Amino acid sequence: MATKPAFAQGAQVEHAKFGLGSVLSCNEEYIVIKWDDHGEKKFVLSIVLPNLKKSDRTPPVEKRRSTRKKAAPVATA
Repeated sequence: MATKPAFAQGAQVEHAKFGLGSVLSCNEEYIVIKWDDHGEKKFVLSIVLPNLKKSDRTPPVEKRRSTRKKAAPVATA
């Protein structure tokens, strides 16, 4: 019988070295976390679990790039 993952997808976590992050996926062996300042990293769950703690912060809003095109410069004569 499969065990419940330690952290659900989207959970907010904190680590002494990497800071704050969001769980992207977690299973019995691995956890993938997107850190605010260090990008996406994959860890062996049994090794990193003692150093992780849940954070009560709200998930950060993903920044979206603007799709508007810049206006062409106006030529002056």
